[in-house]
Amino acid sequence: MTYKVEVYIYDLSRGMASMISPLLIGKRIDGVWHTSIVVYGREYFFGSQGVESCNPASTALGRPLQILHLGETQIPYTVFIEYLSGLSETSYGTGTYDLLKHNCNNFSQELAQFLCGASIPKYILDLPNDVLQSNLSPTLQKLVQQLEHSARPVSDENRRVTKEESPEFLQLNTQIEEARCASQRIDEKRKSLKEKLAKKERKKEKKRKKLQKQGLSVRFDSEVSIMADTETMNAAESNPLPSDQALQFEEDERRQEEERKRSRDPPIVFRDLIDVKAEYEIFENLLKDQLIEDERRSLDELGQYLLGDEGSWVVGDGFLNFIGRLLNDTAVQHEIRIHVLNLLAAAALKDDVILVLHQDRKDHVLMNYAYEIDRIGVDEQLALALFIANMFENLNSSEWLLYISEWTYNNQPISNIRVTTKVAVHSLLSDIPELQDRGAAIMYNMACKEVKSVVFDDVAVELTMALLQYFNTKPTEEQLWRCMKSLAKFTQISGQDVPQLIQMIGPHPSTFRGTSGRVDEQIDIICAKLR
Repeated sequence: MTYKVEVYIYDLSRGMASMISPLLIGKRIDGVWHTSIVVYGREYFFGSQGVESCNPASTALGRPLQILHLGETQIPYTVFIEYLSGLSETSYGTGTYDLLKHNCNNFSQELAQFLCGASIPKYILDLPNDVLQSNLSPTLQKLVQQLEHSARPVSDENRRVTKEESPEFLQLNTQIEEARCASQRIDEKRKSLKEKLAKKERKKEKKRKKLQKQGLSVRFDSEVSIMADTETMNAAESNPLPSDQALQFEEDERRQEEERKRSRDPPIVFRDLIDVKAEYEIFENLLKDQLIEDERRSLDELGQYLLGDEGSWVVGDGFLNFIGRLLNDTAVQHEIRIHVLNLLAAAALKDDVILVLHQDRKDHVLMNYAYEIDRIGVDEQLALALFIANMFENLNSSEWLLYISEWTYNNQPISNIRVTTKVAVHSLLSDIPELQDRGAAIMYNMACKEVKSVVFDDVAVELTMALLQYFNTKPTEEQLWRCMKSLAKFTQISGQDVPQLIQMIGPHPSTFRGTSGRVDEQIDIICAKLR
């Protein structure tokens, strides 16, 4: 399908600029231009409140002064809204607006280029230079800043960019509801069975008392015992006890998990980078005399878990509070955070680490910290990326990394999968080879995990854009293979969104043919989806 792309042009001054500009800056300016892009039946614009949208021409500015047709776009709405969400969280986030250097017109130009390769009128983009070159530009700037507030939706209705619920998401909710109903039916059946057994018991007792009066109690007890044993055996065969059902369910789950482990592509993890014993001893010495009693206990629990070959049961409820303080307290030494992340990376390789992670369901200590990867030191970034990569060793912990449930952090809605994506993208696109290596491993692990499309849809564009951008560097054969395989997996999961992005943005995967046989194999898979 194709969609019409238009630019709406408004004059914030409503004609006043042409009259007062000669007095203020010594030259005539026809208008103080505000622009927006109208596509998919919505008007999108950028201002001091960030990226916003509304029904066309429903801001306080009223009807636009001029409407220009820029062209047509074939980009699917889902791809566009993901791209827009990315802009609203990064370069066009709240607080990034600058009247002269980063304004609504720069945003409209970027959208026009993305949607149909067009540009908004040059005289609009040149306006900031006219103001900057004048002597009284601060006076005019202050006036325009006041006028900019009128370029807002008349109501707050659906102002922020949001993603519509996908059919897969609705299907998942339906499946959850069906499972809940099935569970209720089982409970009702169990209750009914108990009532029947109680009713039979009452009848048996009544009959026994009646026969006792007739002097036949001994014979009756024998017969009733045989009957009861027969009934019990039949019931056990047709309706296993709840405990038997639970054991069978657990056994089936274990068998399925083992089968999934055997069938999945082995994750890329880093087993030999950390000397756990030496790392723990350094960590312990750095913390000497700095811990309160509860924190000292948590440190000992970590040692037992990593060095004593104990299960995660040794880790108490306050463990993650201890970890959170070390990661977020600015008074804590930088080296301590690196060592705690390295120890967490070693713990991530253990089978039962998921039980520790589930302690973080409320406070999100680990993922809130990981979300700040672009604001921490390089050594911490390396240790954090190592931890995330190693978490893919086990199925349960890898699934935890891809949870889609959201919470709010620093006024931003985030989720485990968005944090994992941010770590992968930031690491892959860094200029540090070691961090790129770990980023490529995380990207590969995300792709090779059996991810439902309802999960992947939320981050497909961001991951694909990062891969395509990375291909413009000079990756090693190993990293190229990891990323090419990731892209091949993403083309299979995402339907048409990823193939369309590859064709629109490039570079084309065939550019890398001849690097190695295994790289060529992944290129063939991708190209088959591009046809």
